[in-house]
Amino acid sequence: MIDRRRLLALVGLGLCVGDWQGPVAAVAAPELVTPSNRQLASSDAGEFIVTLAERAVTGLADPSITPDERSARFRTLLNQGFDVPAIARFALGRYWRLASETERQEYLLLFEKLTVQTYAKRFTEYAGEKLKIVQTRAGGEGDAVVASELLRPTGPAVKVDWRVRRDETGFKVFDVVVEGVSMSVTQRDEFSAVIQRAGGKVDGLLATLREKTGNAAPR
Repeated sequence: MIDRRRLLALVGLGLCVGDWQGPVAAVAAPELVTPSNRQLASSDAGEFIVTLAERAVTGLADPSITPDERSARFRTLLNQGFDVPAIARFALGRYWRLASETERQEYLLLFEKLTVQTYAKRFTEYAGEKLKIVQTRAGGEGDAVVASELLRPTGPAVKVDWRVRRDETGFKVFDVVVEGVSMSVTQRDEFSAVIQRAGGKVDGLLATLREKTGNAAPR
């Protein structure tokens, strides 16, 4: 059975494009890109994903860096390569409209912190996975979908679709679909279940996120 959470850590939220400036990583960059990859990534969106994969694995899978440094790098790359506010709003679903402005602001902060805490450390589990671009196609409303395969040392390849859109700063990923399962939709369903158990109150989710991230409730 595919561990989609771990795969997302390796090919989703962590593979963010960024201009990180620091010492050369102690590990060599994995051979994520081949000449055929470059040819298939003929669009700007495809090139964005290829570059994203090259940079992130090199910077985050380095076993010589400290957990704090890995988290700091991850946070920077996450915000540069992914539309984090849009993903967070989508994950909250219809409850975004019901939340107060104070609840929204706290939620956005907790969402980012939980993402960093959950996925940054999982790059220590990198085991030589390679990303192969299959095709790039137009999505709805000007979006693009970059279809790829995650090639693993053992086990079958995993299909991963990257949904990206361009803003004033460049391309941003707003969803990753692993074997037909949207990670954004999965997160929304999980958050919705927590809120429903809390009687439909957004603060019930905030309490859960505070507990997971070690944050105290605001005064």
